Amino acid sequence: MTAKRSELKQQLLEQARKRTAPRAASATAASSTGQGAEQRTVPERFTRFDAQPGYQQIAMMRQAADQLGLVDPFFKVHEGTAGATSVIDGQTCINFASYNYLGFSGDPRINQAACDAVARYGTSVSASRVVSGERPIHQELEQALATAYDVEDAVVFVSGHATNVSTLGYLLGPKDLVLHDEYIHNSSLVGAQLSGAKRMSFSHNDPDALEALLARHRHQFERVLVVIEGLYSMDGDIPELPRFIELKQRFQSWLMVDEAHSFGVMGETGLGLREHFDIDPRDVDIWMGTMSKAMAGCGGYIAGSKPLVETLRYLAPGFLYSVGMPAQVAAPSLAALQLMQQEPERVQRLHAISRYFLEQATAQGLDTGKSIGAAVVPVIVGSSASAARLSNALLEQQINVQPILYPAVPEKSARLRFFLSCEHTKTHIDQTLHALARLLP
Repeated sequence: MTAKRSELKQQLLEQARKRTAPRAASATAASSTGQGAEQRTVPERFTRFDAQPGYQQIAMMRQAADQLGLVDPFFKVHEGTAGATSVIDGQTCINFASYNYLGFSGDPRINQAACDAVARYGTSVSASRVVSGERPIHQELEQALATAYDVEDAVVFVSGHATNVSTLGYLLGPKDLVLHDEYIHNSSLVGAQLSGAKRMSFSHNDPDALEALLARHRHQFERVLVVIEGLYSMDGDIPELPRFIELKQRFQSWLMVDEAHSFGVMGETGLGLREHFDIDPRDVDIWMGTMSKAMAGCGGYIAGSKPLVETLRYLAPGFLYSVGMPAQVAAPSLAALQLMQQEPERVQRLHAISRYFLEQATAQGLDTGKSIGAAVVPVIVGSSASAARLSNALLEQQINVQPILYPAVPEKSARLRFFLSCEHTKTHIDQTLHALARLLP
């Protein structure tokens, strides 16, 4: 199968070269006859979107999928609330492709909070918060987040991705260094690139590798920021946070923890990695998270010291020059945060069903990688084609799980990625794993 895919790739590349050859010949002919001076200086590949490398790659992947009989697994349309189940193409499916970890998205109380906010504040705050977009709901949400982390302050951004891009992009500069886990999210990579800081990665969840980099390079830079995640969404594993804290303290660096997937999941009551490891939250310089997972909203936040938050609130471009978060987006997250602490049994149910999935999958001999069984469990199948086929075959049996394909992960690590919710049942798990076992070779 690998040889066949390699041969197919070469065929597709040759076809792409043949398609572009006539255009190149035409441009050369125009140049030799003295016609079209502008065309001589601006090749067509720089002026056509269909000639861009990214689009060429998409076209090649689609053609390869067609020849291999694969169905595009992306952009499935969910026709209602996506929780433990979801409606796709009119069929109710067991759903493992959404971040609704605590089941708050679609909860009537959360919905009502959004409706009340729209009725009071309208559908947009209509300005940057610095100018005239500030609303009481923003301050209430930020104070609730600061209280949840037991730190001085917090600030919310309209996008989780923009939170990392703007925070890293603003705080660091060319004389600084960003050291990050090799599996860190794209948003942190883009933020580091924007900052102009030197960037180095270390082996996944390997504090010894980080220590070696710090020992070798710390003295060459002014500020050094170490960036890790609280729960890695591709593998479902977590860092040894106390060790990273010890290293950042010893080498006088900053530590940033991206809790997009760990807040609401880790810890006895869902308060994240600091609760899981029982550490002083002030030992982490920058807590980052998103409201699109356990908190049933959208956007991101930074929590930490008041000087950090005030700096971002007044100067970070992604906050300063962006319209404020709509009230009906802030209100559900605030309500979810309050309910999460009032109903800790949701977190406990999430832990229990996640462990059950991991135990049953492991018992069936499935490769779940390094997952600890906390909301995210991959099943590694070893090739992108296999992952795509399995995803489509499961959907035909009303089970929705997203494949993760190369280049998002190495080809040999292509996988199905299962996101668990506190609303999943053992019956959901048993039915899914039984179907998967029948489909696997």
